[in-house]
Amino acid sequence: MADPRIAKLARVLVRYSLDLQPGQLFKINANAVAAPLVRELYREALQAGAFPALQINLSGIEEIFYKHASETQLTTATELQRHEMDVLHALIVVLGNENTKALSNADPQKIALYQQTMRPINDRFFDRSSRGEANWLITQFPTHAAAQDADMSLADYEDFVYGAGKLHLDDPVAAWKAVHDEQQRLADILATKRVIRLLGPDTDLTYHTGGRSWINADGKRNFPDGEVFSSPDESKTEGHIRFTFPAVYAGREVADVRLEFQGGTVVKATAERGEDLLHKLLDMDEGARRLGEAAFGTNYEIQQFSRNILFDEKIGGTIHLALGESFAEIGGQNHSALHWDMVCDMRQGGAAYADGELIYKDGKFLI
Repeated sequence: MADPRIAKLARVLVRYSLDLQPGQLFKINANAVAAPLVRELYREALQAGAFPALQINLSGIEEIFYKHASETQLTTATELQRHEMDVLHALIVVLGNENTKALSNADPQKIALYQQTMRPINDRFFDRSSRGEANWLITQFPTHAAAQDADMSLADYEDFVYGAGKLHLDDPVAAWKAVHDEQQRLADILATKRVIRLLGPDTDLTYHTGGRSWINADGKRNFPDGEVFSSPDESKTEGHIRFTFPAVYAGREVADVRLEFQGGTVVKATAERGEDLLHKLLDMDEGARRLGEAAFGTNYEIQQFSRNILFDEKIGGTIHLALGESFAEIGGQNHSALHWDMVCDMRQGGAAYADGELIYKDGKFLI
C-alpha cells in the first residue's frame, strides 16, 4: 500500500513550492529509487496543466562518469544542456540514492572541474529564476541508504523526512506560510545589522553582513526548509570556529573540523578525520577558503543529525557556514567551484551578537 504522505508531499511541492502554472515546461530529475514520488509529481503536474518531462538516473551512473569521462567531456557543456536551461519553467531535483557513498572515491578535482563547466549554464537558469521566469526546487525521497546514514530504520526515517516537511499536519501549506512570516521578520531585523559574532565551545567568530540581504528559506527552493541566510563580506571574517557535526562531501565525512580565519580567509584548518580531503577542498580554487554563506537553522521539527545537508543545515538551534560560492543576488562576490556547508550546534551554550547586542542564545532567537 502506498504511503499517503507521498501524494501529500507531491501536492505541496507542485502547488506551494513550485506553484506550477498551466502550460509551463517542468522537468523532474530523480533516481529510479524515487519512483513513487516521481509518479505523484507527474500526476500533480498534469493536473496543474503543466508539461512534465522526466530525467530518471540509474544507480552508479555518476560514478561511471567521473571515472571514465575525458577532460573534453568534463569541460564541455552540450547544446542540449544549454537549451534546456533556457526554456524550462520549473525544475525539481529529487534526492534519494541506493548508495549515498557512490562518489566517495571520485576525484574531487574532476567533480570541481565539471561543476565549473556547468556553472555558467546553471547561472543562466538562476538568473531567469531571479527574474521570475523559472523556478527550481530540491527535495528528498526516503531511501534505505539515507536511513542508514542517519542511523535510523526506514520507517523512522520516513517519519523524520515527512515530519520535517510538516506533512503530519492537516494543512502543511498553511504551516509553511506561517514559517514564511516568522522567518521574514527575522530576516528583516538581521538585514539592519552589520556585524555578527558567534560564541560557543571553541568558537569565537565574527563576520560582516552590512549591505547584504538575508534570505528567508521557506520551502520554495529546498523542501523541507527552515533557515535564514546571507553571504558575508568576503574579506572581513575573523576568528575561529569548531563545527559540531561532521562535514560531508560526496559521501565522505570530515570530522571535528576547526577553521581559523584572518582577513576573510581560512589560514588554518584541522580535522580529527578526513583532514587530507579538507585541505584538498580548501585548495580547490581561490574562493574555497572564503565564506560564501552564513545562516541560522530554524526548523525545530529537525533535531537529529542525519548526514544529509538538506536537513542538517536546517536543524533548529544550529548555525551553518559554507565555504566557497556565495549568492550574487544578495550581494555575494565570492566565486568558487565549492559550496560546502558545515554545521555548528548552538543549543547548549551558543550565542550570537549583532552589532554588540545579544540576539540569539542556546539555539533560539531573542529578538
